[in-house]
Amino acid sequence: MLARLLYSLLFLLAMPLVWLRLLWRARRQPDYLRHLGERHGHYPPPPPGPLLWLHAVSVGETRAAAPLIEALLQAYPGHTLLLTHMTPTGRATGAELAERHAGRVVQAYLPYDLPFFCARFLAHFRPRIGLLMETELWPNLIAAAAARDLPVLLVNARLSARSARGYARFAGLIRPALAALAGIAAQSEADAGRLRTLGARQVTVCGNLKFDMTPAPDALQRGEGWKAALAGRPLWLAASTRDGEEALLLDAFAVCLRAQPRLLLALVPRHPQRFETVASLVAARGLRFRRRSEDGVPTADTQVWLGDSMGEMAAWYAAADVALIGGSVLPFGGQNLIEAAACGCPVLIGPHTFNFAQAADDAIACGAALRVADAPAAGDAVLRLLAAPAERQAMREAALAFSRAHRGATARTVALIGSFYGQPAETFSGIRAGR
Repeated sequence: MLARLLYSLLFLLAMPLVWLRLLWRARRQPDYLRHLGERHGHYPPPPPGPLLWLHAVSVGETRAAAPLIEALLQAYPGHTLLLTHMTPTGRATGAELAERHAGRVVQAYLPYDLPFFCARFLAHFRPRIGLLMETELWPNLIAAAAARDLPVLLVNARLSARSARGYARFAGLIRPALAALAGIAAQSEADAGRLRTLGARQVTVCGNLKFDMTPAPDALQRGEGWKAALAGRPLWLAASTRDGEEALLLDAFAVCLRAQPRLLLALVPRHPQRFETVASLVAARGLRFRRRSEDGVPTADTQVWLGDSMGEMAAWYAAADVALIGGSVLPFGGQNLIEAAACGCPVLIGPHTFNFAQAADDAIACGAALRVADAPAAGDAVLRLLAAPAERQAMREAALAFSRAHRGATARTVALIGSFYGQPAETFSGIRAGR
């Protein structure tokens, strides 16, 4: 209690800095200044009827939550689902779900984690159950829910060894928050063990929801169309790259061009606010590039294709001959390779995959992915794989098998939710774990 009181006081004192950070981020993303009242607990009237609440902080968590949201809407047909976020890009991604399920999915920003904001949020929406995606631990929010006897579960929970060490330094704050959760659906046994060590009680291994994400057929068709339009040009995709990685990969690509002049690099930064920065980086190297936001596909003399659009990652994977997963070349912990595997794309990953250690190790073990030491090694691996079509085909087949073998987390998670909230309706009975 004392640790949470100190945390709240420090958070309150830091609020002017929080507002300044919003203004700073709004320079590149003006949407950060929209819905400001929601960040302080002020909302439009809530929808009528019982409400399920799921929090997905940004784009990755929202996409991962998609199969769970679909399953919950099917399982509890008389309910509305409140989908909360912290970033405009997460909210924009969730808007696709809200549009698809008009009237049954509503969106809002989660308020800042101060007691009076959290109390206002919960009193306004009065959800029946709360679901926090992956690693979203908000001590005041969890405490406010516990005081109202509102069951809150951490779902698709992951905790890297590095994050666990960081959390352990704040055990007085984190341990009570974990203990107050009604339950946790962990991605793996390793995640579950680390969470238990930090004080979690009801932990069940349900698997990773991202394996249940099915690439949209239209996205796959779009990618196949790009591939056909390239007329045999090999395509190296650098997917979800982070700050500092693009420069290293562009240098490696320049070396690859000497051996493979027709090679095309598709460079897709992780964060949209960096699109212009990366475009300037490519231009400064004298490379001929085209933006995806421009209609059509690259011309014959295009060397770099800049992925400055949103929601098309499955199309990129479908078009690529080989993909390097960003965030893994430098120590960011790596982005998720599961979507690439579901699209049957051969994958390269760098040395830094601590955010998705289990998935990365499993993909390597089954032949769906290869680990490289750095950006130059990635370039070497690309050239080698382009010269070995049989090996690329074997990796495609291994990737699809890897994706199929790990499905079923959605059904297991819904069953766990049902144990706290009430068993799902009969309409969900056809879905089984492992399908």
